[in-house]
Amino acid sequence: MNTQDLAAALAARTGLTRTAAEDTVSTLLDLIATEVTDGEKVTLPRFGVFEARHRAARAGRDPRTGEPITVAARRVPVFRPSSAFRGRVDGRP
Repeated sequence: MNTQDLAAALAARTGLTRTAAEDTVSTLLDLIATEVTDGEKVTLPRFGVFEARHRAARAGRDPRTGEPITVAARRVPVFRPSSAFRGRVDGRP
């Protein structure tokens, strides 16, 4: 399922026009990305948590040459599903 499919499903369930549903999905995803970028945690009960984590610099290898390289430190986005979401995916009520 991609963003357009998600918007179409939202439109079908809520009665929104497809354009309004696409705008809603786009705005929601942009808000989550903006908050996580700003260092905030976005918690959606019964779904999960979006947050940014710091990944430390580490040693690695260039896959072409095998030479050791240093992989720079960075911030990465992380999603932690809630136990309710994990249970639903696993088929538990």
